Amino acid sequence: MPKGVIPPVPPPALRIEQVTKRFGPLAALTGVDLEVAQGEFFGLVGMNGAGKTTLIKCLLDATRAEAGRMELFGIPSTRTEARATIAFVPERFNAPFYASGRDFLHLMLRLYGSRYREELALSAIASLDLDPAALAKPVRSYSKGMTQKLGLAGALLSGRPMLVLDEPTSGLDPKARALLKSALRERHASGATVFVTSHALADVDEMCSRMAVLHHGSLRFVGSPSQLRSSRGSANIEQAFLRLIDEPRAA
Repeated sequence: MPKGVIPPVPPPALRIEQVTKRFGPLAALTGVDLEVAQGEFFGLVGMNGAGKTTLIKCLLDATRAEAGRMELFGIPSTRTEARATIAFVPERFNAPFYASGRDFLHLMLRLYGSRYREELALSAIASLDLDPAALAKPVRSYSKGMTQKLGLAGALLSGRPMLVLDEPTSGLDPKARALLKSALRERHASGATVFVTSHALADVDEMCSRMAVLHHGSLRFVGSPSQLRSSRGSANIEQAFLRLIDEPRAA
């Protein structure tokens, strides 16, 4: 680049502008604005029914918002190529029941445009404490925790620049939760953007550089976990969260 020329600023990994979504009379999302920079580890928290999964469905173009726009790395989320930048694991993940674990990873990596490599697959499932023998077994024989680990392994192997994970620790035992957090830190350290929704506020406090609180379809806070604690005068993030959602909306 010529001397004195300022390089272009890369677009955020995620940009959400005034997104509103209704289901009949119910306002699931109301004027949501949010940006997540490339390379951030970002957490979205909220109670059941707050709108977290609806927001992700809008992002994936699985449902259309009535108003607003969303972009992934500068590409409108309604365009197919936008989703080529992300790997997604839903909270209620289910792999094809007829496939083996190895078949599933083959399929997912083909969809992600990558090549299956046995040594990398074994490394990924080991990083989540999934028995290597499970790769040869049909997915219908898996427990909920094993199924979740398989889905997460596929996302970790994807090589996509952004991971979108809806309640990724759901169904995981304490050891697997700790291993998953370590694996996500490694992906983040390698430059990936990590966007997670979670009910586990302590995990968000531990891992995320920034977070947002979604309550009744509206964003009530965006900032670092330490800013949430200090702004509500609490050393405990759970108590800070409770104080925030109990405040009148006008505040």
